[in-house]
Amino acid sequence: MKKVAMFTMGTRGDVQPYIFLSKELMKNGYDVTLGSHPCWRSLVEASDIPFAPIGPDIDIEQEAAIIRGKTPNPVLAMLKTMNFVFKIIQNSSHEIYDACKGKDLIIVTHSQMGATEAEALGIPTVNVTLQKEMIAEKLKPLTFKDKIIGGLIGKQMAKPYNKIRKTYHLKPVKSSDEIISHKLNLIPLSKYVVERNPYWEEHNILTGYWYDDETDYEPDQRLKTFLEQGEKPVILALGAMSFEEKSEKEKLDMFVHALNQAGCRAIIQGFQKTLQDYELPDTMIACGSVPHSYLFRQGAFVIHHCGFGTTAAAMIYGIPSIPVPHILDQMGFAMQLSNANVATKPLSSKNLSEQSIYNAIMEMKAAYAEKKKNAEALSEKIRSEGGVKEAVRLIEHVMEG
Repeated sequence: MKKVAMFTMGTRGDVQPYIFLSKELMKNGYDVTLGSHPCWRSLVEASDIPFAPIGPDIDIEQEAAIIRGKTPNPVLAMLKTMNFVFKIIQNSSHEIYDACKGKDLIIVTHSQMGATEAEALGIPTVNVTLQKEMIAEKLKPLTFKDKIIGGLIGKQMAKPYNKIRKTYHLKPVKSSDEIISHKLNLIPLSKYVVERNPYWEEHNILTGYWYDDETDYEPDQRLKTFLEQGEKPVILALGAMSFEEKSEKEKLDMFVHALNQAGCRAIIQGFQKTLQDYELPDTMIACGSVPHSYLFRQGAFVIHHCGFGTTAAAMIYGIPSIPVPHILDQMGFAMQLSNANVATKPLSSKNLSEQSIYNAIMEMKAAYAEKKKNAEALSEKIRSEGGVKEAVRLIEHVMEG
């Protein structure tokens, strides 16, 4: 039995794609270990995937909320969160190294965890990239200016990786591109959503989205009853952006009042601290951890932060979106929804107001028939790709070669 390990850091959206991949690999006879923050043990083990705790036992979503709360600029917020996570990765390298021992393959996730440790142990790797903008355009003819700018950016990006490489007496790299597998880089995006860049090397492959319909999920009676009591609700799912450092009553008020004014029923996911002392109208209900594979099928449309996982789920399950991107990469995913014509114009998280949310809801209502038709047609195409199966097929091809 081939032994595979992968490691990822960050919020639930940074872990979920690798749960889907792990499950499919295990179905195909692989022995898989998935490593992440200790706080994700129960999430990973609920899918019967062997878990390796990596790094300190912290609530990563709360830590990310604290950083966001102190940094309103979306670019700086993303950079500060990345720096925070990378320090954990750097300090956890010895744990990653130990978990890599005896493995036949390391799947290097979008955080590049395990790449250096695998190299030090002589274990082959394949990569995963969630953001197409992070893939080098190696086949593009470069001007002198491009080379200078690229070299400077590459040097900065390589700095943190070189700190880990030094630990294992490996030569420094000039660019983070040098640590990416030349055999296979899996991109779990749909060819119906993004075009393959002609300047990418051959081993960068769009597989289609990774997901699991989780058909055995049963909602609690309270949610079941709410869904039976009226028309399809709006889903408010701001993902990690609704994990609060402290109660955010003002923010929740904006959404609740706007939804009320627009005459919408709603299911609210997240805002756990705020909702402890918050009275929702009868037309709304709070829900905890409900899989998007179930929840998104029940809704009319979804208001979300455009994280990788939520954006993918909206398209997989054919539900139109009102995007509220908070940080830089989410703005890119919001653009994908807009380009597919399955979303309203994105809302500015910085200038969010009851009026702007209400206007977006009314924009969605006016164009709903078209957006819903587009979302369902896109969903059908995406589901025909079998993304996670294709990823496993490509991994097997690499391992056989």
